[in-house]
Amino acid sequence: MLTGAALTAGMAAAGIGTARPALAAEAGAPVRATARMGGTSITVAAVNGALQWSATRDGKTVVDASTLGLRLDDGTVLGSSVTVTRSRYRTVHDTWSPVYGRNATVTDHYQEQSWDLQDTASGIRFGVQIRAYRTGVALRYLLLDEGSLSIADELTTFAFPDGTTVYSARDEDAYVPVAPGAIPVTGTPTTDTGPLTDLPLTATLAGGFIACVCESSRLNFPRLKLSSVPGQPGTLSAFLMEHTARGSGPVETTSTVTAPFATPWRVVVIGATHAELVDNAELVLNLAPPNALTDTSWIKPGKVFRCELTTAAGLAGVDFAVGRGLQYIEYDGGWYGPVTSPATHPIPEIDLPSVISYATGHGIGVILYADRTAVGDADSLFALYRSWGIAGVKLGFVLDGTQSMTNQITDWARTAAKYQLLIDMHDDVRPFGYERTYPNYLNLEGVRGNEQFPTATHNVTLPFARNIGGPMDYTICYGQSRNKTTNAHQMAMAAVYYQPLNFLFWYDKQTSKYANPANWPGLPWFNAVPTTWDESRTLAGSIGEYIAVARRNGSTWYLGAMTNETARTLPIPLSFLDDGTYTATVYADGEPGSSPFRTPVVVSTRTVTAATTLDVAMASAGGQAIILERS
Repeated sequence: MLTGAALTAGMAAAGIGTARPALAAEAGAPVRATARMGGTSITVAAVNGALQWSATRDGKTVVDASTLGLRLDDGTVLGSSVTVTRSRYRTVHDTWSPVYGRNATVTDHYQEQSWDLQDTASGIRFGVQIRAYRTGVALRYLLLDEGSLSIADELTTFAFPDGTTVYSARDEDAYVPVAPGAIPVTGTPTTDTGPLTDLPLTATLAGGFIACVCESSRLNFPRLKLSSVPGQPGTLSAFLMEHTARGSGPVETTSTVTAPFATPWRVVVIGATHAELVDNAELVLNLAPPNALTDTSWIKPGKVFRCELTTAAGLAGVDFAVGRGLQYIEYDGGWYGPVTSPATHPIPEIDLPSVISYATGHGIGVILYADRTAVGDADSLFALYRSWGIAGVKLGFVLDGTQSMTNQITDWARTAAKYQLLIDMHDDVRPFGYERTYPNYLNLEGVRGNEQFPTATHNVTLPFARNIGGPMDYTICYGQSRNKTTNAHQMAMAAVYYQPLNFLFWYDKQTSKYANPANWPGLPWFNAVPTTWDESRTLAGSIGEYIAVARRNGSTWYLGAMTNETARTLPIPLSFLDDGTYTATVYADGEPGSSPFRTPVVVSTRTVTAATTLDVAMASAGGQAIILERS
């Protein structure tokens, strides 16, 4: 075993691991290894043979001493009594370029510690791996013995310091700020039941830090939830889902894997400020497997308009997309009849070949919806869609959760890539970085979006919570009377939220609504705003209160700001701009109306430079959207 002294990583050469042999330990002495990077550290320890972990930022506790371990289906607990047989460490400093994303280049800079372990009772060999990034920490388990193992539970806990508040939500519920020990009890007899919350889960810590628990590289493993722990008010515990998200499908109480095997990464993205947390979200991607596709030229993010289920609506939708700077139209549920019937033939009201031909002739792609129960043999269905000239598939009622459903989701993404189809997965799905591995997996739902018309407070929680884990399909609605926000607030979402496939004008089934653009002064913003970026910067933010994000595509910046139900003015320095002058086109809240929806959008322009500070005024539940173009 290793000595009882702390085992800290030295300055290893980039990408090179250094192994240390097992040494005799003093009786009862804790064994520790720490990875550090840019003020962030994660420590793994064996204390009286039991595994623990903890994390700090700038010397302050983010996660206090917490349990590590796995329980097998025969009752064996890996982690309660271990011998450390070998340790390895390395430092990696690399960059990579995503096919699309928040930034054109991603920095992958971390220090890693790995322990090989042996369970003293069963003799099973396993391991634990930890990484420290400037942007957060991560850990996972390694099963080292060849053969099959059935995992019943993951025993990882997250012991947060006193004064922590977590933002809990399950399925598509609204976020509830509670103490870690007060997660609401939810679920039905056909679902996982208890004080459970979905990931990503955000925690605000005493002293101003903020952290978001996510998962990455979830392959052949169930989805992770977190649960309150009786008698431990500051602690959350891992819970591996046994049911699909909404209780449809077989119950899986264990997960059988073939070793050698690595479990998903448990990720804690950390921000010294709330704004910094948003900019650190790419940590989830850094932990995911690299791009598996050699040709990605066909993968084109963009904006989508949903058409009514007729030929005429599809043709008109193409014209609308061309006129409004959109890239896709979509036929949603019903285009092939009952949603559970095979999604292989359009209803008589849709001449699909004519619509596809007209769309492709105008540079517009066609996306088709398919309920998960209508997919059948994905290889055959996706080959058929490819032969039709379809651009992508929106899969509906994808009820994530069990190991089998994880495998189904990843198989759909891989099969779609085989036929050069984009994928948008809907309903209760959660991110795990797979859009890096299969970048045709552009978007997923798993969010309380505009199908529920949530509050402004919820909307300004999402950037610090759900969107940290990965892209989300919110369905922005401009000019929708059921919105609880101003139209400028909805406009700002297109810059604030990261969603590479962005469904706009969701409930506007008649393209005639915008026939007179003078009635809708925000339309030029939607015409122009992209969905992926060369550079992103979060300029201000506080979870549940407000946010301002600037994103650059080419030489043009798009700035979105949103507030909760409190009207406020944010001073936003434009120091991120290059030298020279820019023209700022500002879409702002006008005089508040009788409801937020009735607050008009007022458009103005001004000349600005990097020395300018904009006073971004927002009405209650309001926002601003600003285009900054080089003069």
